[in-house]
Amino acid sequence: PVTAGSIVVPYGHVIGNEKWRGSEIAQRLQGKIRLIFEDGLGLVDFHLSNRTCILYISEADLVAGDEFKRRLVRFRNASSLGGIVIVERTQISSQYFLAVQKLVVLELGMVLLPVANQGEASQLITQLVREQSKDHSSNPFLRKQCSQLAEPSVFRTVQQIPGVGKTKALLLLQQFGSIHRLCNASLKELELVVGQTVAQQIYSF
Repeated sequence: PVTAGSIVVPYGHVIGNEKWRGSEIAQRLQGKIRLIFEDGLGLVDFHLSNRTCILYISEADLVAGDEFKRRLVRFRNASSLGGIVIVERTQISSQYFLAVQKLVVLELGMVLLPVANQGEASQLITQLVREQSKDHSSNPFLRKQCSQLAEPSVFRTVQQIPGVGKTKALLLLQQFGSIHRLCNASLKELELVVGQTVAQQIYSF
């Protein structure tokens, strides 16, 4: 499994899994960004930065069965990296798309980006790499996600509180920012975020 920090991605580069050498994506990325191929990336197809990677699900993967689902779940369980899932949504694979969307977004809490083909995927990867190098403090959507991804251990710890699952843990961390501030929150402050019943459980705990 790939763990954060084991792969160091040079600025403006993408590290691609060896299996993509010679593919349409690789050919289209050449010249736009620096692409380095490496063996041993495990479940990951492309690393965009030390914290963000891409798992690519092709039309063939969708049609072939459930292997891609096992791969996504294994990645989610083993890694603290921010995984972006790119899915080929074609005429053939669109019948499977809703199930994939439910798994990726609702069950695993990852980002899902549909593309029509590898050419479109390469454009998307180029944009993502350029975005990585910009200042994100002005984008409210990204900031929330970063706070969760930056500290997966804190996120897991908050989920240990009775009555708190992933969604409530995320809301609590967005509101209070740290476990220290969460511990010192008043019952009223907690109620505003998670409602009376859960607030009481957290407060007692």
